[in-house]
Amino acid sequence: MEQRLTDVQLEKVVAEVQRLSQRQQAELAPEQVREILRELNLPPEFLEEAMVQLDRREALAIEQKRDRWIIGGFVGLIFFSVIGFLVFTQNEQQMTARVMAQRDRVAALRDRITLNQDNGGNLSTIRRQDNGKIFYRITLSNAPVGQQLSLSCNWIDPSGEIVHQNRYQTKEITTPIWTTFCRHNLGSEMPVGTWKVEAFLGDRRLSDATFNVK
Repeated sequence: MEQRLTDVQLEKVVAEVQRLSQRQQAELAPEQVREILRELNLPPEFLEEAMVQLDRREALAIEQKRDRWIIGGFVGLIFFSVIGFLVFTQNEQQMTARVMAQRDRVAALRDRITLNQDNGGNLSTIRRQDNGKIFYRITLSNAPVGQQLSLSCNWIDPSGEIVHQNRYQTKEITTPIWTTFCRHNLGSEMPVGTWKVEAFLGDRRLSDATFNVK
């Protein structure tokens, strides 16, 4: 059974036939091209090679255009990645810049020196024979909830030398007011005198405290 066409389909078929007819009229047969070459005093035997070279150039142009799109997409990806990284870094810097060590009048919310047993006070003098560990407890304000912070502490002996360093990452922070600590071994080999401990967030010093060792 022959396929029947709707009016719309018929219009499309007529338009396509017209396009093909115009294309055929516009195209020249190889012999016609050779005749034109003779009239221009050009060797017609080079026609096939010229057609091959033309096809290669057209293929090369398509490939170069595709490569430009690929390179452009790659450059765009790098650009947006760099922008994203810079925005992320800026947000991180702004976030950490707000973090401070509490200076509250309430003793439990301030930076404190304690031993293993924390009674909530702040020790100013420690005896070497106590042994165990010394804790420097810090309460942070504006801590970024859901994040972790990389902190460090320097323990400085009476001569001014850094004899111990802590570098650690907090647990995931759950409240804007967050308590953390660093520690150092207490022993009979510790020099007597005034010690100092400093707490850092990155390169920024958060707080420091002094205590005497006897």
